[in-house]
Amino acid sequence: MSVEILTFGCRLNAFESEVIALKAESAGLRDTVVINSCAVTKEAVAQARQAIRRLKRERPERRVVVTGCAAQIESATFADMAEVDRIIGNDDKLRAEAWRATSAALNAGRGIAASAKIAVGDIMAVRALSPQLLPGFQNGLPRAFVQVQNGCDHRCTFCVIPFGRGPSRSLPMASVVDQVRALVGHGHAEIVLTGVDLTSYGGDLPNAPKLGLLAKEILRQVPELRRLRISSVDSIEVDRDLLDVIADDARLMPHLHLSLQSGCDLILKRMKRRHSRQQAIDFCTHLQQLRPDIALGADLIAGFPTESEEMFMRSEQLVEECGLTLLHVFPYSPRPGTPAARMPQLNGDVIRERARRLRAAGEVALRRRLDREIGRTRDILIESKSQGRTEHFLPVAIDGARPGAVQRLRIGGHRAGRLTV
Repeated sequence: MSVEILTFGCRLNAFESEVIALKAESAGLRDTVVINSCAVTKEAVAQARQAIRRLKRERPERRVVVTGCAAQIESATFADMAEVDRIIGNDDKLRAEAWRATSAALNAGRGIAASAKIAVGDIMAVRALSPQLLPGFQNGLPRAFVQVQNGCDHRCTFCVIPFGRGPSRSLPMASVVDQVRALVGHGHAEIVLTGVDLTSYGGDLPNAPKLGLLAKEILRQVPELRRLRISSVDSIEVDRDLLDVIADDARLMPHLHLSLQSGCDLILKRMKRRHSRQQAIDFCTHLQQLRPDIALGADLIAGFPTESEEMFMRSEQLVEECGLTLLHVFPYSPRPGTPAARMPQLNGDVIRERARRLRAAGEVALRRRLDREIGRTRDILIESKSQGRTEHFLPVAIDGARPGAVQRLRIGGHRAGRLTV
């Protein structure tokens, strides 16, 4: 391939990188690396910048195009980098005409002025989500992502992503079903539904169908799909149909990742979250009643502004009280323009120590869950010759299996955070 994609951040970016690869190649772009960036933390932006500098040191002949959330929000920052040839906005990156224009500009020669590098539109004016029909994922993995929603209408005080993704918009159910069917036909055994605010799905569509109805339609209309997985959800938005599917259809994987962020009610209010601590606990308890073997993950932020030790301990305790297994821990990172960035900040060492403690709590919870898996028989999706995933998204060490297969194996133990057979 003459176009290489480096993907940072979320599963939605992983899907969009596949679209970018097709459109950039079709546009005739040559000898180029596309950085599909993330802006969820300042560290994510720094990682993209470091990757660009390293790339140009190692392969100076390659041209660099930056897109994604960091490019949308901080376009001038990347335009000022001598290593960068073009910046494409988050909506534009999925449009063929943007890649044709980029190809024409870059193939004509080098030396584009900083002001001319930027091809970033007004993301807040975008009101529709265009279908992107992929024939299959080029990475060869048996798991494929499907974008069903983009953007976010909420304004959590710590989050800059709505300014990188724009307002919430959804893909019609028929388009989603077509994409799932195409990917399954290509050989993907597992499909993961992705979005920025996934559980807001359908609010902008006629008759406002919800995520649960979409899941039911996929499972009904694509009977050959073996495994359907839901990515991160906001518990306060989960609808009755989705709960029914979780309880009743074995093809929906027993694993949900929850956007919880904190276990302290006051911090949740300062974050402008819409759930309380007790609502989070009650929701997790309800899920465990519906599907007793379900594995729950969560996003948690350590060291949010004004968080006291007692407040933080409420988050530590939430790991056990919600029965969480797989944690994504984020040390709080102030993002420019967000209300939380103007609140009284904690010392960086305190933030890092609290993040370490949350991760340690997550490791204890994961070991506890791995212990319970010993002796059970699980259907394992083989991702590579050395690793697979159970229905619960738990990693399994595999030796020499055929990638893409789903094998029913007995769990014998675990080592270094992975199950063994």
